[in-house]
Amino acid sequence: MRCEEEAAEDRISCLPDCLLVRVLSHLPDTKHAIRTSTLSKRWKHVWHSVPNLRFLNPRMHPLNPVFVSFVDKTLTQRPQFKLNKFTLYTTYVAGIQSHINIWIRYALTCNVEDLSLSLWSLERRTKFPLDDLFFISSCFTNLTLQGFAFNPAGAISWKSLRCLRLSCVKFDHDLVENILSGTPVLETLVLHSCNLHGSKRIDITSKSVKKLVFARCMASGDVIEINAPNILSLTIKGEFWLRNLLLLDVSSLVEAGLDYSSHEVHDDTTLQEETLKGLSLHLRHAKEIKIGRKCFKVLSRLKAKGFIYPSNLKVIGDELQEQVDATTSGGAEDGESDHAS
Repeated sequence: MRCEEEAAEDRISCLPDCLLVRVLSHLPDTKHAIRTSTLSKRWKHVWHSVPNLRFLNPRMHPLNPVFVSFVDKTLTQRPQFKLNKFTLYTTYVAGIQSHINIWIRYALTCNVEDLSLSLWSLERRTKFPLDDLFFISSCFTNLTLQGFAFNPAGAISWKSLRCLRLSCVKFDHDLVENILSGTPVLETLVLHSCNLHGSKRIDITSKSVKKLVFARCMASGDVIEINAPNILSLTIKGEFWLRNLLLLDVSSLVEAGLDYSSHEVHDDTTLQEETLKGLSLHLRHAKEIKIGRKCFKVLSRLKAKGFIYPSNLKVIGDELQEQVDATTSGGAEDGESDHAS
């Protein structure tokens, strides 16, 4: 099919629809894809076939009614074609709950595979309540939830889910068990800025989960114990509101990353040293432990006191590694190797 003479030099418009759709799919926001519909009749409906929708409202900004109207209009105009990815990132107020429900249901109707929903409430205790249908949708393969009231009335059933990221969610032992029993092929679990309520222990006993990322969490009693006998990869990072973080059974672990710090409320150097020492020794069977910048000072203090850390421990970044290696204290050479235990 030849382009019209006046568009002869518009090589992009001469591309087949499948390629144009692929180009539009990589734009950072759906509004940019929709704007191309004004270029010519050739472009008017191309965006309808884009399988990725992204609606982004600046974090913690007062909610703009124009944004709500734009999302409503976009989903009304777009046919219910298959969706690969649907991303919503916006401030949340109770007045738009019905709109958000419609948006989420649209994504479910389109059998979305990768769903990312991030809501920021200006009222810290206000969380968006997910309806029961959401918890039994088997189309998800990747799911990110931030700022939601995570209270399923019954059993969760996400049979296709492989990666789950939860942020700013309050959970307990029963909820973790419900998630794991309802996600038979889950491989990656990310818990970020979550609050472990009424318990101090996280049991990840699923045989399918191989990667656990634990970041910036808190718990009742300021102590969290992680029991995950089947995971292969563990990452602990960010600032924690905890006195101690303990590992129980992580016997299958192959690799680990430690890049965390304690909040100033628990800024106790001795406790920090004991925690890092305990983690590194408990991970000594892993193939590799990577230490990040946040743990560097604590590691340096431990070595200065004679702690001989496991040989599988590596500091991320050559400069930091050199600084650790250069730390001297007389340590083992002065007969102080007994501190390494």
